[in-house]
Amino acid sequence: MTFTTIKIDIDDEIATLTLNRPDQLNAFSVTMAAELMQAFGDLSENDGVRAVIVTGAGKAYCAGMDLSREGNVFGIDESLEPTLPQMFELPIDAPELAGMRDLGGQLALSIMNCRRPVIGAINGAAVGIGATMTLSMDARIASDKARFGFVFGRIGIVPEACSSWLLPRIVGLPRAMEWIYSADIFDAAEALQGGLVREITTPENLLAAARTLADRFTKNRSRMATALTKQMLIHNPAQPSPMLPHKLESLSMFYASLGDGKEGVAAFLEKRAPKFDNTRPMPPFYEWWRSQL
Repeated sequence: MTFTTIKIDIDDEIATLTLNRPDQLNAFSVTMAAELMQAFGDLSENDGVRAVIVTGAGKAYCAGMDLSREGNVFGIDESLEPTLPQMFELPIDAPELAGMRDLGGQLALSIMNCRRPVIGAINGAAVGIGATMTLSMDARIASDKARFGFVFGRIGIVPEACSSWLLPRIVGLPRAMEWIYSADIFDAAEALQGGLVREITTPENLLAAARTLADRFTKNRSRMATALTKQMLIHNPAQPSPMLPHKLESLSMFYASLGDGKEGVAAFLEKRAPKFDNTRPMPPFYEWWRSQL
């Protein structure tokens, strides 16, 4: 697929995905949403990719939704009248829901479904969807030039991109409510203090820091085990008891131990680096699991 709003570079099995509308401060559009979802699906299936870094071209990360689009800027079909039964009873990918679903939420789900660790390298302004899209990533590093804003209240809309589920889990409910109610723009230091990002770097060191973290997450790691672990950490904390996590951990342990687990044990005993099979197919229950997001 030829992309017009993003670009992808792969080096040493690390994909750098750049939001690439610098003249528009990488404003999010319906086209960008489709291209990002396609890209995350492709990178998830690419055996030559072990991690994904997401950053922005130019001085911004993503300045929010492109409000210059004609018609409904959020890509919603205004001729529809969605109901609660429709949204909750139809399969989420039902054609009837296509014009009702939040594009940011669809992107967030595709990021969480990606089998590779995804790291946000936030180089500048990350506002609205520019901030909320990072919440579904596995880690976030910010340049000291980064600015954040959950500014939905300023234009009379609500948080999207699954952020009402993600943000309180990352920073806690009081902080999430403060940032969203106030709709303030805040700097990287406040983002670090609040737990939104794990590290602040200079702009020049941002991508290097993200690559260092990607190496820590993925070098000499089983890609099957990493993908299973990602789904365990996303799904299991929300379960009402330990029983379902136990069942899913049991299935994951069973399949991981059959191939890469044996190689990992052998490598440990032989005091050498493991040689995991990165082309090994995912277990048969994995697609069902991902569909529960």
